[in-house]
Amino acid sequence: MTSPSRRSLRTVSNGVLLLVGIAFALPLVWLVLASVDERATLSIKLPGAVSLQNFVDVMTPEKAFVPLLNSLVLSGGCALITVVVAVLAAYPLSRYRMRINKPFLYGVLFGTCLPITAMMVPVYSLFVAFNLIDSMGGTILFLAATSLPMAIYMTKSFMDSVPVSLEEAAWMDGASMMTTLMRVVVPLMRPGLAVVFIFVFIGAWGNFFVPFVLLLSPDKLPAAVSIFAFFGQYGTVAYGQLAAFSLLYSVPVITLYVFISRVLGGSSALAGAVKG
Repeated sequence: MTSPSRRSLRTVSNGVLLLVGIAFALPLVWLVLASVDERATLSIKLPGAVSLQNFVDVMTPEKAFVPLLNSLVLSGGCALITVVVAVLAAYPLSRYRMRINKPFLYGVLFGTCLPITAMMVPVYSLFVAFNLIDSMGGTILFLAATSLPMAIYMTKSFMDSVPVSLEEAAWMDGASMMTTLMRVVVPLMRPGLAVVFIFVFIGAWGNFFVPFVLLLSPDKLPAAVSIFAFFGQYGTVAYGQLAAFSLLYSVPVITLYVFISRVLGGSSALAGAVKG
């Protein structure tokens, strides 16, 4: 507890945090500089002449617009289905004490531990049997299924913070269980649902392996897979176009985060819900 040791500890911790910050900042600096450099390489350097030609070359239907639209469809559909199913699954786990609660939660916990690579062989066989290969709908359902375990855990945690007394008051007024869930519980946990939605959306947005295996048509591939187009043969890479595409690739996720954080509010959703 002496002052010199505290200063030394603070200096060391600040130094470690500074190194971590630099490690995260360097790739972002490279993305910005390489995207405006027609002769970009792997090294971080100021461009000789700032040019937007990389963005012009990338912003075509084949390279950017169609893959980004496919990513929006896959990620948005996956997040929407996952949030709806997670709310329905978390409600009885949060509100009722049953014998199957703990085994079910353990099963959900086990589901979060399964690596996606270990499941792809039987999943691919299943998709072939049901003729779902190269199907956007089938891929969305599988992405939603892989996102459900963690989504259920997160949704249950947020739902536990909603007072049961509010539902009891609605039941006294004649509301059904589903009406109470949709009109009382869900509106009060909107910030939590926004967190789950963003979490699932980002996971599906950056998922490369599942669409790469289950989708075959070039016009159905998301941006996470089509980014391979910038890696040519014999190790040649279009670094400038790759950096420009990466910046465009990050815009929808950042926009979604900003929009949801502004529209759905913060942690004050329960303010005034229960009077002492």
